[in-house]
Parts: sequence; C-alpha cells; structure tokens
Amino acid sequence: MKILAGAIGSDIHTAGILNFLNLAGKEGYETIYIGSVIGIDKLLDSIEEASPDIVAVSYRLGKESCEGLLRELKMSLENRGIEKRLIFGGTVETAEIAERSGLFEKVFDGSEMPEEVVMFLRGRTDAKGEVDYPQTLLERITAKKPYPLIRHHIGLETVEATEGAVRNLAESGLLDIISLAPDQNCQQWFFQQENMISSEDGAGGAPFRTREDFERMYKASRIGNYPLMRCYSGTRDLLKFSLLFRETINNAWAAVPLTWYSQLDGRSDRELLEAIRDNQGAIAWNGGSGIPVEINEAHQWALRYCHASIEVTTAYLAALSAKRLGVKVYVAQYMFNTPPGISPRMDLAKALAKKELIESLKDENFTPVTMVRPGLMSLPADPDMARGQLVSSVYTAMKIDPEIVHVVAYCEATRRASDMEIIESVKMAKQAINEAIKGLPDFKQDKVIQDHKEYLKSESATIIEAMEKIKTGELTSSETIYAAIKLGILDAPGLSKMSVAKGAVRTAIIDGQSCAVDEEGKRIDEKERLSL
Repeated sequence: MKILAGAIGSDIHTAGILNFLNLAGKEGYETIYIGSVIGIDKLLDSIEEASPDIVAVSYRLGKESCEGLLRELKMSLENRGIEKRLIFGGTVETAEIAERSGLFEKVFDGSEMPEEVVMFLRGRTDAKGEVDYPQTLLERITAKKPYPLIRHHIGLETVEATEGAVRNLAESGLLDIISLAPDQNCQQWFFQQENMISSEDGAGGAPFRTREDFERMYKASRIGNYPLMRCYSGTRDLLKFSLLFRETINNAWAAVPLTWYSQLDGRSDRELLEAIRDNQGAIAWNGGSGIPVEINEAHQWALRYCHASIEVTTAYLAALSAKRLGVKVYVAQYMFNTPPGISPRMDLAKALAKKELIESLKDENFTPVTMVRPGLMSLPADPDMARGQLVSSVYTAMKIDPEIVHVVAYCEATRRASDMEIIESVKMAKQAINEAIKGLPDFKQDKVIQDHKEYLKSESATIIEAMEKIKTGELTSSETIYAAIKLGILDAPGLSKMSVAKGAVRTAIIDGQSCAVDEEGKRIDEKERLSL
C-alpha cells in the first residue's frame, strides 16, 4: 500500500504530515512526501505520477480558506477523473469543513492519539466497508499491539443510566472492554430475588434484575468500536452467572476468585470450603467452554493488607489452579499501589515475581495475559491529586508490558464514575501509555528490584512448601487451600475478628516493602512466621 501526503494551499506546516507518514511507514506502507504549500494542480499531478492507494492532505490555516481549497480539490478531481481514497488532517475548525465536504473517508483534527491513527492504518474492513473489530480477547490483543487494550467498569444507579453510559462509552471508541458492575443485591441474590433488600438497590453498581437487562447492555455496546463486554462474577451462584453472561453479553472473560465471596470476607454467607469448591467448579466450566478466566485472588488478599509473600503465593496458586482446571487463556491481574505505602520500586519487584511464576506455567494449552490496574485505595480524595496518581500508576505499571490496562477513574475514591469521568480518565491513562510505549529504561535490570523479586519468589516457595506438607490431594485442591487458611499459612491482618481466617499475622510497610512483622514491629521471614 502506498500513501502520498502533503500540505495544500499556502499551509507551511509539516509536523502533522510527517508524523502521520512516520506511523504509516512503521505499519508497512510505502510513503511519499510531496512537501508543503502545494497547489491543487501540483497535488493532482503528483497523484497521477505516483498512483498512490491513499492520498493524505493537510490544511491548518482557517476554515474559510479551507472551504475554498476543498471545493477546488473536488472539482479538479472530477475534471481529471481521479478517484482515490482521501484522508484529511488539520485543526478542529478545518477538520469540520473537511467532514462537511464529503471528500474524505477519514478526518483527523489533531486531538487523536497515535494509537487511533495506527488503528486506522491497520484497520480491516468487511465487504460492506465497515471496520472489523475482533470479538475475542486474544484476537483483539493481537490486532492492537503494541498498544494494550483499555478496560473500565460501569454501573450507575439505574439500568437506564447504565445503558446510556455503555452506549456513550462504546461510541467514544476509547475502551476495548466494558465491564458491567451490578449492585450487591444482584451479585448475591439475582437467582433468589426474594432475599433482596430493596433499600439497597443500586448500592455499589447497577440494579440488574432480568436477563433482558444484560441483553440491553450488550445491544447498547454494538456501536463505535464494538468493545468486548464482561461482567463481575456475582458473589454466589457463580456457575449460573457464567452461563447467563455467555448467553447475554458474549462474556469476554470470567472473573472468579478461589476463596472469596464467602465467610472469608463476608460478601456471601457461603461456608469457606463449599465456596472454594463452587468457585473451582465455575472456573472449570468457563475453561471447558473456551471462555478466558481471571482469578481475582491475590489483590483481594492485598486489599486486606497481607504481606507481599502471601500476595505472590496466591497469584501463583490462582494461575496453577486455572491451568489444572482446564483454562486455556488466563487473565492475570496485577493491582499496583496496594497495600498503601508500598513504593513503586517494590511494587515492580512484587509484580515481576508474580509474573515470572505465572509465566513459568505457560505452554501450548495455557496462555497468560497480563492486565494491570491502579489500586483504588491509592487514589486521593482530592480530584487533581487523584488524576496525578492515576497517570503515575499507569506509567509505572507499563514497565511490566501489559496487554490490558484496567483504568480506574480518578473520582472513584469518593464516588462511582460517570461515563464522562471514565472517558476523561481513559484519555489521561492513554497519554501515559503512549509516552511509555516510546521506550522505557529496563527496570527489570535494577539490582534492588531484582534482588527483592528473587527474595519474594524464595519466600513464596517456603509458603508452598508448608502447604505441600498439609495438602490433601493436589496443592490446589479445595481441601488444601481451605486447610492453609484455617492454619494461618495464608493469612492477612484485615481478616482479624471478622472472618474464618486466623487474622493473626502482623504486617507493615518497611523501606517501601510490604512485610510480615513480629509483635515489636520487626521484619520476619516466612520460616519464622510459619514456625509461630
């Protein structure tokens, strides 16, 4: 494919055209630059001489003069019988004139990020000339590389408001994945609605109550860039929810915990051992149905202030469980900035320890996908400071080469996000991503990071060894995991006095690291902790 490009009329600006051609060249196009201040006759002479597949013209100097130039261009093309794919680049006001002219298949107004230009250059079309947006996770990841997929969640106070927000988010083209967030009544009692407490409708998410509600959300998303859709798993009846989501929203992947939504955390009244068995059954069903699975386990422990060794271990156990339960595509989520106080350096060491252990399981039947997200607890209540934290967190997380970035809106420390706040937050995150993609130092070679990563892997091995000694059947059997929690091998201080877990471990942030400590606040390693 050949692209010819230049700035027409008396426009001397060249930066936009050259940037566009640079991106096109990287995508495999043959590019021809004919310069600036190009008259319409000279442009057409160049087109006839080079015979390009696409002609890109730029004009930035004003809408009145732009209107006259494009009128002349249209007449000259008709007089010479030239038919080419035309695209335009300019300012907001000249782009508006270009759109109205009807000459161009694509108009850029300068607000687009590099990713959007690349996606246009890379765009596949069907027989009707419509863009083909992949509707499976791995295909979408492949189509968008090196840019990660962008995910956000939405769940407003009413189904109608959520439906409108889904439509706006899809139309914006900014998100690749929309996650539906049902309220707690839905997550816990969708299949036993007589148990719902009506005063809590809409608490924490959208009050979905019927199969048709989910079908409406999916229909609302079938515009714009046709994002993938998924939904929170529910806190009970996870298998029934899995079937419902596959049939109504073509669930991009299922997110199921190993141990949570039980008497462990109080989000369900399920007995812990029963919950682990149920959760593993849902994981196995999704895996057997070809649906990717995320086991949102490790960050749930981190949210209860576990120390890093527990978090690394539960991340590995979740991935190993997924593999043994038949999952083919595994979404591994890495929550940064959690627990609060952890330093970016130690955060990276922890993430890399997790990633190396999870990636060690990769084979032809098991493909891990890396998804990163800011930690909700790290966002300040002040909106300007929260914006800074969001950008900082995403930029740090880009150092582990994610395929998905789960954006958390800057306002969520104080309230649920509207579609407009989500769009604003996604734009900020995308800017951090685009800067990172230009090239980052190899932080994996930082000695402090490497040393702490290896230490965490060694400490995790000590925990696994302890679990091997008490296991019933496999390491990842429900009985083994249950016993490890009851004995305190897996533990977190945030579970004290409110859970079936021991809640006996003490933790603290020391030198930016999340550590287990003794009664005097002194750091202890896993051998010492487990001996207690």
